[in-house]
Amino acid sequence: MKLPSLLATGVLALLPALAPLPARAHFQLLFSPETMIEHPGDVAVGLIFWHPFENGQAMNMAKPEQFFAINRGKRIDLEATLTPRRFRGAENAADAWQGSVPVKRAGDYVLVTVPAPYYEETEEIYIQQIAKSFLNRGAFPTDWNKPVGLPAEIVPLDKPYNIPAGATFTGRVLSAGKPVAGAEIEVEYLAAAPDLKAFATTEPTTAPLPGGALVVTSDENGYFTFGVPRAGFWGFAALGVGPQRRFKGKELSQDAVIWIRAWDMK
Repeated sequence: MKLPSLLATGVLALLPALAPLPARAHFQLLFSPETMIEHPGDVAVGLIFWHPFENGQAMNMAKPEQFFAINRGKRIDLEATLTPRRFRGAENAADAWQGSVPVKRAGDYVLVTVPAPYYEETEEIYIQQIAKSFLNRGAFPTDWNKPVGLPAEIVPLDKPYNIPAGATFTGRVLSAGKPVAGAEIEVEYLAAAPDLKAFATTEPTTAPLPGGALVVTSDENGYFTFGVPRAGFWGFAALGVGPQRRFKGKELSQDAVIWIRAWDMK
């Protein structure tokens, strides 16, 4: 697939966006510390609704509506693996979930959670962040660049689990399978990777930049590009792009979230 040039479309990393939804920095985390799996076995995953860049407030998360993985085109239902946990953040503790993925065959494991909508009282809206993250076994790519068919989704154009730090990441924002032009996409860094055994935050490795959330926008074909400045986990949330706009009589922001892993080259 050939992308239009960045200069022609105006897609630039860290370009402030003009969009009707305010930047929030709420991020649905779908986290495993290991993305490249060497041996078969169950891989623990933390499902946490949080402000990970600032190591800030954690929000109570109800049981997800869906939790599954895609491997070689087949869906693996993971809802039965979910266990309620209490996540201890730097500011507060909140309800969260822990699940696991049976990684057996080589290939990609595209992890997906469809959380229950969360009511944000300060904005008087519901937020539903449909999130994807990625595991791989055997360095054998199979599913990473294929749409899952979610109501709100970001499809990566760069392999999302081995991005070199200093390179760029490009994704495409979809709403019910159709590209979204002019989407506001928040960019988040996992500054304090959770300890899944203690189910608690750790010491942050960096602080957010001044000026609020990092934001990029999608072009007329739904593409966006971000220059990844450092190694670690990076999240992208396309705000309000899903087709469902109301829930329980109030506004619903149905967001698409994707997490990628960047590495330093040695």
